[in-house]
Amino acid sequence: MMKSSSIRIVVLAFAVVALASAALASTAGAAVWKFNGTELSGKETIVGAAYSSSLNIPSAATVECEHFLYSMKISNSAGKGVGEVTEVPLYECKVIPSTCTVAAIEPEKLPWPTKLSTVGTTDYLVIEKVSVGITYGGEECALDGTKVVVAGSAGGKVENTAQQATFDKATFEATGTVLKVGSSPVEWNGVFPTEGFEAHREQALEG
Repeated sequence: MMKSSSIRIVVLAFAVVALASAALASTAGAAVWKFNGTELSGKETIVGAAYSSSLNIPSAATVECEHFLYSMKISNSAGKGVGEVTEVPLYECKVIPSTCTVAAIEPEKLPWPTKLSTVGTTDYLVIEKVSVGITYGGEECALDGTKVVVAGSAGGKVENTAQQATFDKATFEATGTVLKVGSSPVEWNGVFPTEGFEAHREQALEG
């Protein structure tokens, strides 16, 4: 029987999390997207590559993906930064250490809505309605044919200087967000940089 372990996803970019260097100006708990210090008007596409990401899932195996891409549409509405994760391609995933394989791993129910939020003096990116399905395979794998779905919401701290967003236990607690497999909470740790992909390419996202 396989013991509890972590599902580790080493990535090159995640659309789930659009994020990373979110540009913000806080007003009464609200935050807005900005580029080079100017509030975004219209829409922009954000893409990026995660430095690292891991999901600690009860009763599952460790999964590593060499490529974890993300794309997100962002805009400002009524003085708040909003958006949606539109793509999360995952490639070259494997189970370590285990006789299991990753038969399938895919984001589900896209797009995932996102918003910028200020808690105290700290700005966060909140991703809602997250859903990622992982199916294990392998003749000698105790989880062969088993599919787990990681679902819920995730809050990451926006770090303008580093141009990235960090997701961990503390940021989940601060934003009141949670990911689960069934009724079991899942701990996600990840660092996601980002950049504009259309009109604001090579411009800095900042507060």
